[in-house]
Amino acid sequence: MTGHRRIKLSDYVADFLAKQGLRHAFIISGGASIHLLHSLAAHPDIAPICPHHEQAGAMAADAYSRVTGALGCAIGTSGPGATNLLTGIAGAWFDSIPVIYITGQVATYRMRGETGVRQMGFQETDILTMVAPICKYAVLVKDPQEIAFELEKAAFLACSGRPGPVVIDIPDDVQRMLIDPDSLSHFEGPEMASPAWTTAEARAMDQLMSLVTAAERPVVVLGFGVRASGAADLAREVVQQLRAPVLTSWAVKDMIDDSEPLLAGTFGTHGVRTGNFAVQNADLVISVGARLSTHETGTPLASWAREAKVAVVDIDPAELGKFAAFGKPLDVAIAADALAFLQDFQQRLNTTTLPDFSAWRDRIASWRRQYPAQRHGPPADTVDPYAFMSALARAMPDDEHVFVDTGCSVAWMMQALPVSRGVRLFHDYNNTAMGWALPAAIGGALALGRSVTCVSGDGSLMMNLQELATVMRHNLPIKLFVMNNDGYAMVQQTQEQWLGGDYVGTSRAGGLSFPDFVALAAAFDLPAITISNMAEAAGALAAAYAHTGPILIDVRIPDTERVTPQCKFGYPIEDAEPLLPRAEFLANMMVEPMPKSREPL
Repeated sequence: MTGHRRIKLSDYVADFLAKQGLRHAFIISGGASIHLLHSLAAHPDIAPICPHHEQAGAMAADAYSRVTGALGCAIGTSGPGATNLLTGIAGAWFDSIPVIYITGQVATYRMRGETGVRQMGFQETDILTMVAPICKYAVLVKDPQEIAFELEKAAFLACSGRPGPVVIDIPDDVQRMLIDPDSLSHFEGPEMASPAWTTAEARAMDQLMSLVTAAERPVVVLGFGVRASGAADLAREVVQQLRAPVLTSWAVKDMIDDSEPLLAGTFGTHGVRTGNFAVQNADLVISVGARLSTHETGTPLASWAREAKVAVVDIDPAELGKFAAFGKPLDVAIAADALAFLQDFQQRLNTTTLPDFSAWRDRIASWRRQYPAQRHGPPADTVDPYAFMSALARAMPDDEHVFVDTGCSVAWMMQALPVSRGVRLFHDYNNTAMGWALPAAIGGALALGRSVTCVSGDGSLMMNLQELATVMRHNLPIKLFVMNNDGYAMVQQTQEQWLGGDYVGTSRAGGLSFPDFVALAAAFDLPAITISNMAEAAGALAAAYAHTGPILIDVRIPDTERVTPQCKFGYPIEDAEPLLPRAEFLANMMVEPMPKSREPL
């Protein structure tokens, strides 16, 4: 024998996860996952957290990784336990979040093999085929001698390059096999040192600097790749050196302080007017680590930054290649890690004489004054969601971590929440699954070991309502704000644009129903308060943040409130609803307006 000790394979898995720095794993028990659960429960350095739905566990693990900057982990049983993880895995995939998802599988001797039948073992499901398009690596571990190799390979791939989730499927009988840790094979990943610039990259940087020195109206766009590469501080330094207006994707709205004069804001179909006027009137766009989806560019892509030279930096060459495929060839494409790019860019800026962009900065400042997010004079007898975001920002701690759900909640926050440097905002920005925020806040609260804020719509909360029990089981100090507008207001806005305001499936009249959330909270022994108007908002917010444990705050939003501005199909992003008077709109355009925008209202 090569070794002197034998341990159960599931114990080895638990120890491996603990050595990755994980203090919690989110797991739902089942016939094919019980050995993993018991091994985690017995380990002194990692604790199993038991949500009530695998989807919630997958989302909690995703947020755990976002908060720590390291791996997250969720585990489900075979069959429905594994398939319930899919939405959470997809969110981690689209947002490039490194999470290890482990699924139990039926015993190897119960597998269907090559028989052609749909299923042999009870709850047998080919989860690997299902997850293949939404993860970096997926493997079935049938040989116990390969467990170390596959765990190490999965962890390496999850965190390297463009990060993302991985899936390891372990049959029940393999989990309970005894192994000799000293005899296992191991994975040796390549060295991850940043390579020197290639000749092509150096040439692209030369082209970029030529564009910078020729520009009159440049903007810098920052995306999640900047944060993922650990370059947030450097990005702020580079923006200050360049003295060009900066725009952020939703994923890094919290990277630039709201008081920064260079900030133009967010942009896209649900961006602010200043951000959209800035990017659409620019003559140079430098995008770093931003995916630039249709949510940010509008449709068609050719209408975005249409008179600007565009330089894009992305670690994924496929993201660079998509622009030509959608009719918007790039002027400069740099396949690089955001940190490596910004380091080189900063060095070049140190020896470059830059043009005077002061007139352009003044124009941005003028737009910010003319089109502030707080455009309502909020009446005291109702809750204006835009004014509420300002009140929330004033009430929350300076270093608060905020987890927000999709729909109007995230759009209102991204348009109107003023952020200071210490505040962090979290959302599954590209998958935007209803119900993400509550389990994400659970993951965040456990990772941080302190209070966090959760903002969810009434519709979104219903998707993972059962996790209130998880909050109370662990007494997690989550401030849960329910933006309660009695329906799916963002979809209603689309129904108003396309279907004459027939709210099928989005309102009580259209088939939905909602509980009394304060009464519901009582069923979970969860304290709750209500905010019905702006006059009482400040006091209620102060009380909520003074409360030391979990609390639900039912924020009554009129069902007529909408996200404004919002881009309507057929219009470019700078011409959002409510449409400005044509003379006012045209006065804000420094490039040729789209033909649609010249049509009379």
